[in-house]
Amino acid sequence: MTARHDQIPETALAWSREGRGAALATVVETWGSAPRQAGSQLVVSGAGEMMGSVSGGCVEGTVVLEAEAAIADGQSRLLTFGVSDENAFAVGLACGGTIRVLVEPVGGAGGIAQEMLSDLVAARAQRRACAYEVDLQSWQRHLIFSDKADEDLRDRFRADRSGPEGERFIAIHNPGLRLIVVGAVHIAQALLPMARLAGYDPVLIDPREAFGSDLRFPGEEILHDWPDEAMAALKPDARTAVVTLTHDAKLDDPAIMAALGSACFYLGCLGSTRTHAKRLERLRAAGLSEAQLSRIHAPVGLNIGAKTPAEIAVSVLAQMTDVLRRG
Repeated sequence: MTARHDQIPETALAWSREGRGAALATVVETWGSAPRQAGSQLVVSGAGEMMGSVSGGCVEGTVVLEAEAAIADGQSRLLTFGVSDENAFAVGLACGGTIRVLVEPVGGAGGIAQEMLSDLVAARAQRRACAYEVDLQSWQRHLIFSDKADEDLRDRFRADRSGPEGERFIAIHNPGLRLIVVGAVHIAQALLPMARLAGYDPVLIDPREAFGSDLRFPGEEILHDWPDEAMAALKPDARTAVVTLTHDAKLDDPAIMAALGSACFYLGCLGSTRTHAKRLERLRAAGLSEAQLSRIHAPVGLNIGAKTPAEIAVSVLAQMTDVLRRG
């Protein structure tokens, strides 16, 4: 299995199934200055192997020791590290703060059952939003899917916000972020690698093979289908952003209509105000409603005075982030 920092539950399940033992360490709550947010995870094997992070420093050493102990005794534990701890500076809490870390073995009387972890991993693979809830007193655990969530939990899904709620800890497992870019143009050459650094899994669509070539986009996933066909196969969901960059109505418009028929959280379209006005006329004629058209961000990107392709890519990624995090 390829080691990836965002595959922590998957790694824990694999190590457990291989008989190596595994424990998950999860940031439950932070106060003050802390380098990792609630929900950040570290997995430790019975041999002391580790992947992921719960802090910016040597608190990992203590967490690994506690994880090995949890694997041995089958019991979960809740650890607290504060500014008074001698490791506070290395933890990244030099400005004052506290971090609580939940350590759970996979299996054991007080750990997460391998079957429940398997269900969580399956939900992640299916891009099905899921919340993992654990009672920090009784150690009872539940998986709650977004379509069964109450309003408070739906708010957590929308905000990607893990954290405590009374005596419970809720870890949000949203599907990974995706970016679909239509148009293998110069802006796309800057946007795709930037988006990957920000946590997106990008896909480039352009039927013009001379534009969407491996030479111009090394290492990128490139689809040479027509945009409407590619979008139908990709099935944009609420964790997907779509950006059209071709200026060609034959390519952009089918992708825009497919995006507006989906739950994608962001749709941005390159073009001037005049170009966008003409675009809206075409889309209205095609039967799209004003409510649908109001979802389009155009001209694409935040108005930061961007001039170069890279600067425009920055403005697009910033707008995507703004819409994702603030709605």
